[in-house]
Amino acid sequence: MTGSLLCWRCGADLSRLSLPLGRRDECPNCHAELHVCRLCRLFDAHAPQQCREPTADDVRIKDRANFCGFFAPRLHVPGVRMPSGQQNHRAALDALFGQDPETP
Repeated sequence: MTGSLLCWRCGADLSRLSLPLGRRDECPNCHAELHVCRLCRLFDAHAPQQCREPTADDVRIKDRANFCGFFAPRLHVPGVRMPSGQQNHRAALDALFGQDPETP
């Protein structure tokens, strides 16, 4: 299962950008900064400091560029909704094992 890199703000395809994303990289469509917590795979609105990495420095503004060394962009997997928290994990597991998320 492969994913694609999408802008956290407008959803634009970022596959033409080279990885790793730099601190000053922006979305070519909406000019949102991309090295931000909101685009990181460790971002979790329900975790302490909204990050699943316990040793990461506290970044107060989650949609502004930062210097976090743990940053890794979150890929969007087609057909899997991107809800937050536990629902996100459940949807990813359902997609991985081919289960219909609507079935109990």
